[in-house]
Order: sequence, then structure tokens, then C-alpha cells
Amino acid sequence: MPAHYPVVTQRRLFLALLLFLLATLQLGLAARVMAPGGWTPWEVLGFLCFAGTAPWTALCAANGLIGLALLLLSPDPPAAVLPALRRAAPGAPRLATAIVICIRNEEMGAVLAPLARLLDGLAAAGAAGRFTPWLLSDTQDPALAAAEEAAVAEFRRRYPATRYRRRAANTGFKAGNIMEFLDRHAQGAELMLCLDADSEMSAAAVLRLVACMEADHRLAILQQLIVGRPAEAAFPRLFQFGMRAGMRAWATGQAWWQGDEGPYWGHNALIRIEPFRRHARLETLPDGRPILSHDQVEAVRLQAAGWKVCCLPEEAGSLEGNPPALPEFMARDLRWAAGNMQYWHLLRLPGMTAMGFWQLSQAILLFLGAPLWVGVLVFAALNAVTGGGEAAPAAALAALLGVSWGMLHAPKLAGYAEVLLRPALAARYGGRWAFLRGAAAELAFTALLDPVSLFNKAMFLVRLPFGGGQGWAPQNRAARGVGWGDAVRLLWPHTLFGLGVFGLLLWAAPGAALWALPFAGGLVAAVPFCVLTASPEVSAWLRTARLAATPEELAAGLAAAE
Repeated sequence: MPAHYPVVTQRRLFLALLLFLLATLQLGLAARVMAPGGWTPWEVLGFLCFAGTAPWTALCAANGLIGLALLLLSPDPPAAVLPALRRAAPGAPRLATAIVICIRNEEMGAVLAPLARLLDGLAAAGAAGRFTPWLLSDTQDPALAAAEEAAVAEFRRRYPATRYRRRAANTGFKAGNIMEFLDRHAQGAELMLCLDADSEMSAAAVLRLVACMEADHRLAILQQLIVGRPAEAAFPRLFQFGMRAGMRAWATGQAWWQGDEGPYWGHNALIRIEPFRRHARLETLPDGRPILSHDQVEAVRLQAAGWKVCCLPEEAGSLEGNPPALPEFMARDLRWAAGNMQYWHLLRLPGMTAMGFWQLSQAILLFLGAPLWVGVLVFAALNAVTGGGEAAPAAALAALLGVSWGMLHAPKLAGYAEVLLRPALAARYGGRWAFLRGAAAELAFTALLDPVSLFNKAMFLVRLPFGGGQGWAPQNRAARGVGWGDAVRLLWPHTLFGLGVFGLLLWAAPGAALWALPFAGGLVAAVPFCVLTASPEVSAWLRTARLAATPEELAAGLAAAE
């Protein structure tokens, strides 16, 4: 049993109490809104849907609050939640590491440029000899494969240690690609740095991960926090501005109570090869389908075997690309939803720890809340048009909406508060005023994105049991505009649903229409939102105004000016 087990147990008991109090606050406010005048059938159904969202909302609030406390009060938050850091002194690495990048139909210039920067950084640190880069291809198209091979051949002229392997069939997708590499090609390597095609890591970040692994021999996966790479398009620029703040607080709070049973997000992570190969091999599901969201299943199996899986809640030097526009964002969400819903079949894995069970359940909750939120809106609207909501106290309803929104977005709000309260951190964003402008723009962006995203996931999950899933297709990572016709074809169900709810309320219960505006209004605006956030003109304006700029972008601009 780990020496810190009693401490982690106490932390989890504190979390459970906090979750109970936060969920009770939410449900108590909901009851105060619905109970006056008696409960109608629509109110009962709406309350049940709302109660189903409470665990995830309470978890968001709890992680945000705990994370903010650690970020503000601890002199070294990452070391506070990951004790191995106290013993890890980055230096000349002893263990050999394979740098593994999985590729499939990628634009190779965008893949190889970050890898070159990493290899140059490792060479400058005198550590290049302990790292071997591997490009693992699942590209099936002959023309794309030929271009890929030519790009790698050119890259190897400068970096001759680079290795390249392309499979004839992409069996098992990324998880199968990596395991096949470990079985056949990883001899001599003790660690594997797993990167996606749009990942970028600095040499300093990688060497720190290696030092942590060398300091704790029971550490199987060390997951680095990941932030968005500087983006030109408006959609990823605004999305990742808020995501970065939220993930910093979320990951710090979560690592505090999860300890060495943490998450794995599939990339920008360092893996100990021997236990991963032995315990993280994935079979197919009972119906023969491959496991799509493989990463957390691999983490859970390593935890069950007694190995540590830890998250380093530190963002320096670990980046990824984000979807360039709303259509790609929606497609990625549905890929993740299809994978996470498979976890229903895995909740009874033999030997799973209680934390492993919770992590798979948490991944399900992440998407299961979408149809429940849509249900809340539908039942609230039906209640209003049938006269059932007339006795609802306006103050209690406003409090319920405000508290629910604040709890749901607590990690991001906590991250924003941290920046505003720490002048040195605010300076990296161009100062408090520049940061506030970016935060305000991001919050307006999120107010329009959330309804579209929730309704899209709800539609998908309703279809999924009837074979309405989608394949694990290659991703478009290039910035592009979205035409009005394409946006209408993609988003007409969202728009029609929003117009139907809002129009029904305006006709039958005008007083309730204002309360539905935050959700229904976002659906009505889905098409222009999609087009404008992909518009080159809007993107150029955001860049010129330095709105929602990342510290990396600002640092690069300063370097260019000098």
C-alpha cells in the first residue's frame, strides 16, 4: 500500500463531502423553483433530468475550487500533487526513450517541424543520444503514402536517427499501431514519449518527464498538461484561451485527490514500455468492435496492476493543435462520445480499482449530460406553455441559472481568477487588461458554442444505440473558411430546434422566453456563429487586436520584433 494512501483517502473523503454539498445546493435551488404551486409532470421530468447533470456539474465546481486554492496558496502546485517532482532533477537522462508519433493522412510539414524543434532542443541539451524518433504511419492511400515517405526521407537527411514504419492495415487504430510498434520495433527503449500528429513538446518539458520517471520506478505513465498551440483562426483561438485556463485549474484540483491513479489523454505523455506492453494490451469489445477511446482504459489497467499513472499539472512546453472550425470540433466531439460510450461495456473489468471505475464513469458522464440538459430545456418549455411555471419565483430561478452556470464553468473561471491575481502570470498575456478582453471574448464565444455542442451530442447519443455512430476518420487540421450553405446543411437541425422552442415560448409564454434565451438563442445563432468563427476576416481582426492571444504567441511576436 502506498505510504501516502491515508492522505489520498482523506482528500477523497473531502471531495465526496464537497460534491454532496454542491449537488445539494443545486438540487435545493431547483426544488425552490419548481415546488411552488405543486409539482407538474413536466417539472418532475425536468427535475430528474437536472438531477442527472448534477454529479458532473458538482465535479467541475469541486475541481475548480480545489485547483484554484492550490494554484494560489501552494508555492509549487505541481510538486504539491506529484511528490516525485521533489526528487526529480532534470539532467542527462539514463533511460533510452522512443519518441513515437502516430500519423494517418497528415500534412507532413506540420508534423515534422515541431519534431525538428524538439530534436534540436534535445541536441542542445546534450541528450539527443538517448532519444530515437519514430513515425508510425497508418496511411492507406498510395499517393499520400508516397508523399509521406518522401517527406520523411528528406527529414532523415538532417536527422538520420529518425525511423519510419507504415502498416498495411490500421488494425486497432492508434492503440493497435502503438502496440504493434512495441512488440516489433521498440527493443532497446525503456520509455516511450507518445505524441499526436499535432503535438509539440519542448526539450525541457520532455527531460523533466524523463527525470520524474527515473526518480519513481513505479511510475508507468506521466501525463503532461496540454495547451493549445498558437492559432490564426478565430474558432481555435477563442476555444483554447478558455480551455487553457480551465485545464490548469481542473488538472491541479483533480491530481490533488486522484494521486497516482490519474488520467491518460493519449498523447504528450511519457510511458514506461514494459508494464504498458504487459498490461495495456486491448482486446475487442464483446461485439467485435475495437475500443476507440483507448487511453483511459490503458490507464485503468495499469492502475489495476499496481502501477502509478500521474498527471503533471504544468503547461510549460506541452502543446497541441485544436480543431480549426466548428464542423471539425463537432466531429471530434462525436468521435470522443462514441469512444466514451463504449465504457459501459468495460465497467466490470476484473481487478479494476475504485478510482478506475470512477474514471470510466466520469468519462461517460462527460457526454451523458448533453441529452439531459436538452431534456431540461424541453420539459421546462412544455411546463411554461401549459401554465405550470407561473408560480416559479424569479429570484430563485435567476439564482439557479447563475449557480449552475458558475459551477459548470468553475475550472475556467478559477483559471481566469488565478491569472488576474498573479501579476507575473498576467504579464505573459500582455497584462490584466489584455487578458480581461480575451476572457470576455471567450465567455461570449462559449455562450454561443455550448448550446450547439450540447444539442449535437444529444442528437448523436440518441442515434448511437441504433447504429448512428461514426467512424474513426482522419482529421482535418488546416484552418479554413466555412460557407453559409455548408453551415446550413450541418446545423439546420440545431437551428430548427432552437427556433421551435423559442417560437413556442414567445407565442404561449412570452415571460419564459427570456429565461430560455441563453440556450435556445445559441441554437438559433448556430449558422452565423459557425461561419463567422471560421471567417478569415474575423480571424485577422482577432490577431491584429491580439485578442485571446497565448503567451507563446506573444513571446514569438516579441522575439520577431527584437
